[in-house]
Amino acid sequence: MNDNEERPVTIITGRIWKKKGGKVEGVHIFLMAPDDDSAVRRALESLAAEGYAEAELDQIGDMQGEPDEEPHMSAYQGALEGEVSIVMFDVTD
Repeated sequence: MNDNEERPVTIITGRIWKKKGGKVEGVHIFLMAPDDDSAVRRALESLAAEGYAEAELDQIGDMQGEPDEEPHMSAYQGALEGEVSIVMFDVTD
């Protein structure tokens, strides 16, 4: 990728906890960053700012196009606008 190409939207998947040992939630984080390390750092900073005490990030990758369903469609658009968009959902252990 050369400097003139815009980076694609990055998605990070994982699990988060408001307090250690508390209820687990699934998370998809959409953002734009120059590299994976920066993306992970921004994601963790955003989760901490939202009050999450713990996070386990499982996968990171580049989106291959815009999602076609909400809330991911809005999260993708937010990432294009420079936001770190966090989509949370219930998980079963």
